Parts: sequence; C-alpha cells; structure tokens
Amino acid sequence: MSASDNSAASPVAGETTTLAPRPLGSAAPEKIRGALTRYRALAYITGVWLLVLCGEMVYKYLLLDDSSTAPHWLFYIGQVHGIFYMLYLVFTIDLGIKARWQPMTTFLTCLAGTIPFLSFVFEHNRTREVKAITASPGR
Repeated sequence: MSASDNSAASPVAGETTTLAPRPLGSAAPEKIRGALTRYRALAYITGVWLLVLCGEMVYKYLLLDDSSTAPHWLFYIGQVHGIFYMLYLVFTIDLGIKARWQPMTTFLTCLAGTIPFLSFVFEHNRTREVKAITASPGR
C-alpha cells in the first residue's frame, strides 16, 4: 500500500477505513517532515560553510599582503560551500513544493544560503511555519 492511498486496513480482516482526503496537491505530513529535516540539515551545513568561506576571504584578501601567497588548499573552501549550496537549493525547492510555498517564499529561502547568518534565520522561521502547517487539524 502506498503512502498516497486514502484507505488503510483496519484491525478486522477484510474491512477498510477511509481517511480524510488531503487538499489537492498537498503532500502527506510525513513527507513534509522528511523534507523539512533534509532542508534543516543543509541550511545549517550551508550556513557554516558560508561563514568559513567569509573567514577565508577576509584572511586571503584583507590580512595577507599578497593573496597569491595564501595556501592553495583554501581554494577548496569555496568549492565545498558551492556543493553544499547546490544541495541546499534542491532540498529547499523540494520542501517548498511539498509545503506548497508561494514561489517568492521559495526563492527568498533559496537566496538565504548566499548571505552570512541568513540561512540560520530562515531555517528557524521556515521550520516554525512548516511545523505549524503539519500540526494543524485536517492534516
């Protein structure tokens, strides 16, 4: 039986009960919760790597006399942040679709991974909003 079925087997063999139908296009609460967990993890990881990248840039361009003397491995900090940001985008869009966010809400949440500390703020606010949606009656 798939998660999208609107009937579930009852304890008595052969009988079925009908669950209240979800609004058209909305995802099941357990799918929204899974998407929220993935989004939260990537929001934190992306935010931390963005802060590390900002620290790297301050060190490389403000503290060093010549940025060409910086250790070569600093190059990989931006690469790692970029990979995590791409994953953040995928999981943000996934959550936005499942939670039925407005396109601008999804866009602004995606953009939050590019501004230091903003991914943490957005993660807190979006988590509160999504938990309120999944906890509401009728879900």
